[in-house]
Amino acid sequence: MNPQYLKNVIEASLLAAGRPLTLEELTNVFDERDGTIAEEVKSAIAALIEEYETRGLELLEVASGYRIQIRAAVAQPVSRLWQERPAKYSRALLETLALIAYRQPITRGEIEQIRGVAVNPNIIKTLHERNWIRVVGHRDVPGKPELLGTTREFLDYFNLKKLDDLPTLAQLKELEDLRVQLTLPGAEAEVLTDPQDSLNTAAELDSPADDDEEPGLQSAAEPRSQGLVASGAQDETS
Repeated sequence: MNPQYLKNVIEASLLAAGRPLTLEELTNVFDERDGTIAEEVKSAIAALIEEYETRGLELLEVASGYRIQIRAAVAQPVSRLWQERPAKYSRALLETLALIAYRQPITRGEIEQIRGVAVNPNIIKTLHERNWIRVVGHRDVPGKPELLGTTREFLDYFNLKKLDDLPTLAQLKELEDLRVQLTLPGAEAEVLTDPQDSLNTAAELDSPADDDEEPGLQSAAEPRSQGLVASGAQDETS
């Protein structure tokens, strides 16, 4: 099959879908089912990834498949197209999310023990609403507390294919040296080249944190280039 045609169809499919597509889904777009088309699609994807390296878009593989998204380097100016006020999250929410990501499965009580303060129910509610965490079981102790873990959507949002792609504890900076926030379009923030580098580690959260407040999740349209950004701004709640 013509390589340029393959790339055109794959590119159009990813843009039309508006969500990540697996290799199988991209292969099924074509009529051929002789087994060789999958390898041709892989080659076409690799070629597209290379072609996108100098453009404002990037083709990236995440947990749910492949997607085309806004490159982090141009996310800030593009975000001005969205008029809604960006949603910002408290430091307490970020610490809670980091603990779940790095120490899952983990109970709410264990999170509170590590952080030294009670977890505001609104934080867990917000993380559930974002579909970043889910209940993966129950601890076999009195009361059967819920065990929390991250979701595929969490991996997709932070441009990860699997949990093993999380930065190692040795790669992460101390929380006070890297003030981070989750941001939606419109935030005045410096976008990191690699959003993974700003994910807080549970290992840095053993001292008591700020009092938990409701994170104040707000609705906003999201471009396909979301992740952690370092802004140097104070943590906000609403």
